[in-house]
Amino acid sequence: MSSSEKVRASHILIKHQGSRRKSSWKDPDGRVISATTREEAVAQLQALRRDILSGDASFKDLASQHSHCNSAKRGGDLGPSLISLICSFGRGQMQKPFEEATFALKIGEMSDIVDTDSGVHIIMRTGTAVKFRQILNPYRTL
Repeated sequence: MSSSEKVRASHILIKHQGSRRKSSWKDPDGRVISATTREEAVAQLQALRRDILSGDASFKDLASQHSHCNSAKRGGDLGPSLISLICSFGRGQMQKPFEEATFALKIGEMSDIVDTDSGVHIIMRTGTAVKFRQILNPYRTL
């Protein structure tokens, strides 16, 4: 994997009492989250992950319903697909545990529980960004 490679991902974030930026603690319905423990957040994500793996629900639907991140509006997608070349991230742009988990995944794979300062996540790697030059001239050797 190239050090300049960028990835695309979706995630479901569940905040808990130990999460940073407590002022932004709101669930998708706008209710303030105040008493969720880390253990409760992990249990919630494990249940969501099981539903996704069993085929009972889609990652996108559960992210929209349960994620405590603004990306919930996009089904957990960390960047709008129309500008996927721009809405990707490389190494050093996300919290280290999130970055390491995402780069370790293959496209379409889902992580186990990932802890960051923001809360706990499950992450799905959705793609690898390509350089704009590769789209303009795919037959040229870079």
